Amino acid sequence: MTSPSTTKAAAAPTASRRRWSAFRQNRLAVLSLLLLAAIVGTCLLASSFSVAAYNRHDLQAARMPPSWSQPLGTDLLGRPMWARCMLGGLISLGVGLAAAAISVVIGTAWGATAALAGGRVDAAMMRLVDIFYGLPYILLVILITMAFGPALTRYFSTTAANVIILFLAIGSVSWLTMARVIRGQVLSLKAQPFVEAARAAGASGPGILWRHMMPNLIGPILVYATLTVPQAILQESFLSFLGIGIQPPLPSWGNLAAQGLAAINNVKSFWWLIVFPCALLSTTLLSLNFIGDGLRDAFDPRSQSRSTPEHVRIRPCSSVD
Repeated sequence: MTSPSTTKAAAAPTASRRRWSAFRQNRLAVLSLLLLAAIVGTCLLASSFSVAAYNRHDLQAARMPPSWSQPLGTDLLGRPMWARCMLGGLISLGVGLAAAAISVVIGTAWGATAALAGGRVDAAMMRLVDIFYGLPYILLVILITMAFGPALTRYFSTTAANVIILFLAIGSVSWLTMARVIRGQVLSLKAQPFVEAARAAGASGPGILWRHMMPNLIGPILVYATLTVPQAILQESFLSFLGIGIQPPLPSWGNLAAQGLAAINNVKSFWWLIVFPCALLSTTLLSLNFIGDGLRDAFDPRSQSRSTPEHVRIRPCSSVD
């Protein structure tokens, strides 16, 4: 015979199912996830062809509009735009994912350490974050380029060195917001009874962080990492647009948009050079932002309580006179 506790446990949905159910209720987030998967899948499937064709010149086919032979047209040097857009998408998405990884690792470690240490250590670490926040972003990128550029070119090619420098430049400032968020979450968790019980049982600071706090930090980390990816892609596009980021002939959505803008004139407009890169860039950014909003709603305890069925919710017992 099944006990009442077992029946309640079977009826109550798990936390992951509740979150997935809350995410599915956001139709815009689900549609964005499917659209992003289509873009990423197309870029990955076409990677072997795009790497071989992205810098293939054909001056006789220069500035060819979209056709059956060239679905996205060709650029000023006759290079196929489909290959350059696909490879540029891989590079832009790679920059965004690398920045998100750097943000998660450094931001989580910095914010958690500051919150657990407390006192003067916390104040000094967060004042350093405030100093980084106050510095101009373009100035930091130029300083990092001047500091690490000559050293990296000794061991890597110029193209690879530019990509690595871009990773370092975007990652050096992308962790600041994550550090503040994690610090606030850890400070709120420090006052919880289960953390005080673990501390009374003799658990160390790192043990409390990894065994007791980290499961509660997965939600905020995942949400803000998802929102960091479009921010990093936009920063890469902006830097490439200014000529600081990915350098030609290696494409990215940012420098493709810059080249397309330069090709527009009043005599004849080569519209496909700017429309397709900007469309892919804007679609990816909007999709990532909507996915981040859906994850934020899914991991929000208030939304989870609203999505929990009435028969599962715990009701307070009525007072007995």
